[in-house]
Amino acid sequence: MPAGSVEQDTALDRAFASGSETALAEAYRRFAPLIRSLALRRLFDSAAADDVVQEVFIRAWKYRASYSPEQSGLLSWLVGITRNVATGMGTSRGREVSVWETEASQRRDEVDDGAGNPDRVADKVVIEAELDRLGEPQGSILRLAFHEDLTHQQIADRLEMPLGTVKSHIRRSLVHLRQRLEVSDAAPA
Repeated sequence: MPAGSVEQDTALDRAFASGSETALAEAYRRFAPLIRSLALRRLFDSAAADDVVQEVFIRAWKYRASYSPEQSGLLSWLVGITRNVATGMGTSRGREVSVWETEASQRRDEVDDGAGNPDRVADKVVIEAELDRLGEPQGSILRLAFHEDLTHQQIADRLEMPLGTVKSHIRRSLVHLRQRLEVSDAAPA
């Protein structure tokens, strides 16, 4: 690293700490791309990374009195703020997604149990018809797996069949169902 850049960094650090708006602008010009890159790697969202950059510089400027150029360089201090902001934003975004998922789930439960949704009713009818077409014991095995949520072992115990046979029936039946449902979905409306 050239000696001139170390002196420039030290001068920038001190000017920022003293409240120079020119130093703030220079710090933003020099460090915003790196801060955005760090935020993007953590959040995987371009808009959120832009928000992190803005928040980092707002916080840095607001709390510049707590920054000490003797203890760390400005870039190091900004990276620390970036980690805190990105972590906080990631956590709050996770909570928002969780709240949305919970709310959507509750609405589905309250508003529609499937009986009022024509597409769901049609799907259920088609699937039940396909399970009937599979014959026995495949239809019964899949109904136990999906409707009663039984494990392969539980199905084998209930039907008094070898576990390997149950697994084979499930695998072949799922392949058959997938092929049949793909054909029915490909039919023109």
